[in-house]
Amino acid sequence: MDKKNFAFDKMNFILLAVGMVIVVIGFLLMTGAGSSDTMYEPDIFSVRRIKVAPVVCLIGFVSMIYAVVRKPKD
Repeated sequence: MDKKNFAFDKMNFILLAVGMVIVVIGFLLMTGAGSSDTMYEPDIFSVRRIKVAPVVCLIGFVSMIYAVVRKPKD
């Protein structure tokens, strides 16, 4: 098969995979114990869950968009 028929090259797939890993890390940073009817968990308002994790996810999504838009080298 001719390589000119593919829209992505190897680097595009690597960048896409790295972006997905970053997004998964961001979602893992958001996880934690939640509050229930009988117990209040103040950790739901921690900096890690409110500020850091969404920024990490945003960076992952932006890197995935870059991986899709990036033009392969000829």
